[in-house]
Amino acid sequence: MKQIFVIAISIFVALIGGVKVADADVGSRPAAQGALYGLFEEAWELDMQDNPVWASMLGDRRFNRAWGELSAASFERRRMANAAILKRLDSIDQESLSPQDQINFLLFDQAYESRMAEAEHPTHLMPISQRGGIQTLDEIGDRLRLETVQDFDDWLARLAQIDQLMQQTIALMKEGMASGYVPPKITMSRVPGQIAKQLVSTAEESLFFKPFEILPNSIAPAQQARLQSEARSIITETVIPAYQTLEKFFNEEYLPACRDSIGASDLPNGAAFYEYRVRRYTTTDMTPEEVHQVGLTEVQRIRNEMMAVKAAVGFEGSLDAFFNFLRTDPQFYFEDPEDLLRAYEAQAKRIDPELVRLFTKLPRMPYGIKVIPEAVAPDTTTAYYTRPAADGSRAGYYWVNLYNPASRPKFEIPVLTVHEAMPGHHLQIALQQELESLPNFRRYSGFTVFTEGWGLYSERLGYDIGLYQDPYDQFGQLSYDMWRAVRLVVDTGMHYKGWSRDEAIAYFERNAPRKKLDIINEIDRYISWPGQALAYKIGQLKMLALRDKASSQLGDRFDLKRFHDRMLSQGAIPLSLLEITMDQWIESELRQVEAVDDS
Repeated sequence: MKQIFVIAISIFVALIGGVKVADADVGSRPAAQGALYGLFEEAWELDMQDNPVWASMLGDRRFNRAWGELSAASFERRRMANAAILKRLDSIDQESLSPQDQINFLLFDQAYESRMAEAEHPTHLMPISQRGGIQTLDEIGDRLRLETVQDFDDWLARLAQIDQLMQQTIALMKEGMASGYVPPKITMSRVPGQIAKQLVSTAEESLFFKPFEILPNSIAPAQQARLQSEARSIITETVIPAYQTLEKFFNEEYLPACRDSIGASDLPNGAAFYEYRVRRYTTTDMTPEEVHQVGLTEVQRIRNEMMAVKAAVGFEGSLDAFFNFLRTDPQFYFEDPEDLLRAYEAQAKRIDPELVRLFTKLPRMPYGIKVIPEAVAPDTTTAYYTRPAADGSRAGYYWVNLYNPASRPKFEIPVLTVHEAMPGHHLQIALQQELESLPNFRRYSGFTVFTEGWGLYSERLGYDIGLYQDPYDQFGQLSYDMWRAVRLVVDTGMHYKGWSRDEAIAYFERNAPRKKLDIINEIDRYISWPGQALAYKIGQLKMLALRDKASSQLGDRFDLKRFHDRMLSQGAIPLSLLEITMDQWIESELRQVEAVDDS
C-alpha cells in the first residue's frame, strides 16, 4: 500500500506554499484526470452491480430485483476485478494530476489495497453473526423506498429468490467449516432464536409481510390486493421453507461446528489477520499492544473524572458502589418503552437549534427517529444510525433500542443522541453526501476511524452547547467515553492477548456503569467484529489533539465553527490526511492573523 502521508505532505506544501507538486506538462493533466475519473465510474458501477441491496439503499433502483451473488466463484471474480482496477490505477500518471485529484487517487488506491488485503482472510465464509445476516433479512424492507407498485413488485422479486440466496449462504458456511473459518459458539448461540422468528404458521405472521400490511393510498385497491396475494404466496412457498432449511442446517451442523474460542487470533493466520484489522480500522501503523496501552491510559484518566463527578453529587461510597447505584436506582430509568422513545425525540429537538454555535454549514437532508425491530433488539446495541439515500428519497435515521427500558439509563440519552444524530453521524454523513465535487466512492463510503471518531468527538461537543447541565448527564458523557476506552482494552485483549469473554465482561463492569445486558451485547459485538470497535477512540483522540493544537496556536483567533467546517470538508478520510488537512488550515489562519496584524 502506498504511504499516503508521504505524498500528502507534498500536496500540503503545494496547497499552502504555491509550489508545484510536479513539473509534468500541464497538457497531460486532462488525459490523466479523464482516465482517473473513468476508472472511478467503472469501479462504482461494478460495486453497484455486485452490491444491489446497497445500491437500492442509496436510491439506485436499477438492481432492485437482485440480492447479489454469494457463490465462491463470485468472490474470486471480485478479487480479480479489484486487482485489475489497481493495475489500471497504477498506469495513470499520478504526478500530472491536480493536488485534489492526487488525494482522490491515493484514497482510491488505499481503499482497493484494503480490499485485496481483506481477501487474504476470507471472513466472508462467516456470513452470519448474532448482529445480523440472512436470518434478519426482513430488516432491509425498512431501509428501502417502498412507495410505488414497481417498488413492491421489485421487493417481491427479491423475496422469490431467497431460497437461492439461502443455498449460497449455507454453501459459504460449509466451506468455512471445512477451512476453519467458523465464528465463536458463544455468540452464535443467539442465532437460533433469530431464525425461529422467521418460522411462522401463516404468511401474515411473517416479518417479511410487514411492508404489505398497509400499502400506500396511492396504489389502487386492486393492485394492493394483488401485491398482498403475491406476498402471501411467495412467503408461504419460498421464504418460510428457506428458513426451515436454514434452521435444520444451523442447529444440527453449523452451531456444533463453531469454535469454543472467541479471539480472532484463533482463526487461520489469525494473529496477522487481527494486526491487519487494527491497521485498517485505525488507519495507523499502531500495533495491538500499542492500542491496548492507549486504552489502559484512557480508562484511568476517565476514572479520575468519574470520581470528581461522584464527589460533586455527594455520593460517599466507592466508584463501584456508585456504578451499582446508577444501574439499579429506578429514578434513572423509564418503565414504559414509549416514554423512552419520547425522551429520545425531545432530546433531538433540544439539540438541533444549538448547532449554529458549532457550524456555519448544516446538511440539507433531515433525519428521523425509528425503533430497532423487536426481532433483533435483544441482541443488538443501544442505538445506531442509517445514512440517507443518495438520491434524497430517504432521510437519515437514528434507530433506538426500546427493548428492556430498565437497561437504558436516562442520563445516557443526551450523549447517545449527539453521537448518532446531530452533531454526530447524521451531520457528518449527510454533509459528506452533499459534497458533489467528490467522486462517489468518497461521498458514500469512507473510513470508520473518521466517521466513528467524529461521532465520539461530537459527544464532547455537548459541553460546547450546554447540553450536560446535570451532573448525571455529565456522568453519562463520561460513561460513553469510558465505554470506547474500554473497547481498546477488551478488543485487543480478547483478539490478541488471550483474554476470555468473562475477563472482558468483568473488566467492562469494573470501569463503566452500563447494565449487564448492554455489556454482554457489547462484548459479543466485539467478538464478532474484530478491530472495528478500536476506530472510535483512536479517531476521537486525534480530533481532540488537532482541536487543542489549533486552539493553542491561534489563541483568541481560534474559530470553532471554521475549525469544524474544515474538518468535515473532505468527508471521511484517514487520520494522516486529516492531520495534514488541519495543519494546512492552521497555517492559513495564522497567515490571515499576520496579515491583519501587519495592516
